[in-house]
Parts: sequence; C-alpha cells; structure tokens
Amino acid sequence: MRAHLLNSETHHSGHNPVSVSQTSGCISELNYDAHNPSLLTMLLFPLLKQLAEQSRWQLWLTPEHKLNRLWLQQSGLPLEKSMQVTSLSSSDTLQSMTKALRSGNYSVVMIWISKSLTDNERDELEQAASEGRSLGLIMRENTGFRVGTGQENRLKIHLPLLH
Repeated sequence: MRAHLLNSETHHSGHNPVSVSQTSGCISELNYDAHNPSLLTMLLFPLLKQLAEQSRWQLWLTPEHKLNRLWLQQSGLPLEKSMQVTSLSSSDTLQSMTKALRSGNYSVVMIWISKSLTDNERDELEQAASEGRSLGLIMRENTGFRVGTGQENRLKIHLPLLH
C-alpha cells in the first residue's frame, strides 16, 4: 500500500514521501469485518496519520453514529483537522463526497455506504478526487464475507471508531 502513496521522483531523491493526495486523487473501497480490528490498525491508521500531516482537513461522512473522539485522540489522529457529517441518505452522501473531493479542501473524504457504486457514480467520484487531488475512501461493512467462498478478494477492516 505504501508504494502507491509515494511520488517516484521524491522517493528516489531521498526526500520525504509525498501522499497520494498531494500528487493526484483517487478512490478506494475498503470492505471491513466488524469482528477483526487488526487490519484497521495496520493499514488505515498509518494512512490517515500520513494524510493528517497536510494542512487540509479529513472529512468523515458517517452513518447515524457519532465519531468516537476519544478513539481519534488515542489513534493519534488530529481532532482539529477532522470534520464529521452524519445521517445523510446514500445519494446525499455520494453527492457530498463528490463536492468535498472536488473542493480540494480535504486530504481524505471517507464515507460509509452499503450499496455498490454504479459505473457512473464511480467515474464521477474518481474525476472529483482527481480535480481536488484528494483521496476518497468508501467504507463498507461486509457482513457476509467468508474466506474461501470464492468471492473476490476484499480487504476486511474493523471499525471501533463509531459508537
């Protein structure tokens, strides 16, 4: 994952890594398992901490639950650069994500949705992320995920950040 976050010129010249949102934008989907927190700690936290080094905000478009501020503090994520919007419908969440990504005000915009994206929705989000040079993370709880069932390979992440 880290290799995707480095600007190749910076990496080879020995300077500090540049996060993806400083060079281009992208959208990524993370399917998580609510009973397995290890990947969240190993993958998501370092990414969010790296993005927090930028002057831009982190936007959390969450479901009906409030973001756990104590969890944010304990994880080393900056409260002063974190903004949360709750209780949006699925279509409002996607529209809000598109606008936020396009604005360039956020290093990362995270949403929680249960439905799969259409090709048009994905294309629009990818275009907005590129324009705003931001990272869009689509979080989806995958309650039916079973290893070895022949489903496509998906990342499973536990999210104790909501309460």
